[in-house]
Amino acid sequence: MPLICSIFQIRVPAAAVFLWLDEADPAERLGGGRPPWCRRWDSSGEEFAMAGSAWPAGTLMARLTVESGRDLLGLAPPQRVPAGTVLISQGDLRSHVLLLRSHDPARSACVKITAASRNGQQGLLGIRVSGDVVGELAALRGTPRMATVITCTDTVTHTIAHRDFLSFLNTRVDAWEALCRMIADRLDWANRRRLDFAGYEVPIRLARVLLELAERHGSALAGRYGLGVRLSQTELGALIGAREDTISSAMRQLRAQGLVTTAYRTVTITDLDGLRVFADDF
Repeated sequence: MPLICSIFQIRVPAAAVFLWLDEADPAERLGGGRPPWCRRWDSSGEEFAMAGSAWPAGTLMARLTVESGRDLLGLAPPQRVPAGTVLISQGDLRSHVLLLRSHDPARSACVKITAASRNGQQGLLGIRVSGDVVGELAALRGTPRMATVITCTDTVTHTIAHRDFLSFLNTRVDAWEALCRMIADRLDWANRRRLDFAGYEVPIRLARVLLELAERHGSALAGRYGLGVRLSQTELGALIGAREDTISSAMRQLRAQGLVTTAYRTVTITDLDGLRVFADDF
């Protein structure tokens, strides 16, 4: 029976999918129960499984069933790494996948995805948070890493072997669909950034990305909205293709209109409706 990736309406024959693995018969791996590659790793003795709503919206873990999420977390032991750790390096040939969590349930983990062009110019491609996976494209395509992943906060990672990640996908159709939807959302994000760059000046591009970050990762408190991720103005500029002096001027414009306030690596939206109007986001 073929597997179907509903986002793209691609029918993938099961036989073709399992060519990625040495074993010919998935039923032999399952053995009528939980796959042998799915072990329960938890140094505290507690379950890692959480309801989908407990993970940040849009992440892979939020899209999985509780059972699938538990099994994905069980593929590798947790490891705590400090902020500033390079998890993946651009050009690396390794193909493992990293699942991100936070050691603090009250705060999300955060990593930044960067890439360097051949002339040495650095770009910030995106932000990932608790419940996201990184490195999945190299695992799926067998290609070198296209970007570098660096932690912005203390982060708990599960380093999942390439083979185990593909085995997990091949035995859970809901995981394939969740992964396809996640990749499609990331493509939409990248396309919007390209369109913004072509169609809007820097202050509007900044307003639009602030709204998207708040919608994806933020939280509301007394009519004010945090972004949910801590980014410098330089990093915000890299997200929208703006130089540091230009992004500083744009941020001053938003502050002057009472739309945002700023502190060290923190932006708070104080007038959500006004920012939407400013961003032409009707």
